Amino acid sequence: MLAISGLIAAGCAPFVIRWYTKHNWLDDPQKEPHLKKTHHLPVPRGGGIVVFLSILLTSLVFLQIDSYLVAILFGAGLLTLVGVIDDIKDIHPAIRLGTGLLASLIVVTAGIGIAYISNPFGSGVIHLNFPIWEIMVFGQTHAIWVLSSLFAIFFINWNMNILNWSKGVDGQLPGFVSIAAIFIGLLSLRFQDDPTTFNTAHLSFIVAGAYLGLLVWNWYPQKMMPGYGAGSLAGFFLSVLAILSGAKVAATLMVLALPTADGIFTITRRILAGKSPLWGDRGHLHHKLMDLLGWGKRRIAIFYWLVSLLLGIISLFLGTTGKIIVFGLVVLFVFWFLIWAKTYSLKKK
Repeated sequence: MLAISGLIAAGCAPFVIRWYTKHNWLDDPQKEPHLKKTHHLPVPRGGGIVVFLSILLTSLVFLQIDSYLVAILFGAGLLTLVGVIDDIKDIHPAIRLGTGLLASLIVVTAGIGIAYISNPFGSGVIHLNFPIWEIMVFGQTHAIWVLSSLFAIFFINWNMNILNWSKGVDGQLPGFVSIAAIFIGLLSLRFQDDPTTFNTAHLSFIVAGAYLGLLVWNWYPQKMMPGYGAGSLAGFFLSVLAILSGAKVAATLMVLALPTADGIFTITRRILAGKSPLWGDRGHLHHKLMDLLGWGKRRIAIFYWLVSLLLGIISLFLGTTGKIIVFGLVVLFVFWFLIWAKTYSLKKK
């Protein structure tokens, strides 16, 4: 399934590139300059279409259809549509945030929630299935786990946004997303009580294949950019898969420690500077690796891949407490580097 998903993505990308180029839907840094941009020539986005079509077609052929999968694909379709509009019009970040919230509500309403998390301070788990809010829909009573639903909505939206910030150089996003999806799939195989009929591990490998197919066209020199569509779909699918695979929240955060740490620092930095955390700048980790250390785009992308791969391997052998410790160490290292980068830049002025 991974190979087929990858072939579909790699095969449909040229058609999307041709379609975008024909209509001049290009990200041209000369016409629309921005500090955050690292490319110099016009490049079509459209990665969201490639990823979504690959996952949709492969899932419909190989996976059993249930209410969970329908909700996931429906939410992903919404994000893809918004991504296409953003590719063409560059819509306001608040609108993207709102539609991301709606996509997460779709899957949570279908029953995809974080019912518990492993207790990092001892044995057992911490249950999140309280308080319960009962509502009447079409004459039937539905119980909503308030804390579980809120946690899931936050987790999904957080990952959708911070992964979107880690696609600044060629090949960066699809590489580490593929690795993360593969490790979530491997961890899913350990979870015997899968709440879905379509098998979460299989969907994980399909997602990994879709991003590997996109990587073929996004690798340096890129012929296609992920755009908001592929960026938001990355966080959406990885979050949902983590939830369905038995609340592998700690493992997912660990594999995504690099973009997560960068996201935490970026939000904090922008708020302390009196700026909106939604608007882009040139202060991300990949920018500093490029501007201060002189790293090329390929080196930065491979660095993200290798860190994700290493953390993914480690996650297979650690308990929740160990994963949190390793995650904390990565966050501290990224914070130290970005603070040093900021201080060094100020001294040079």
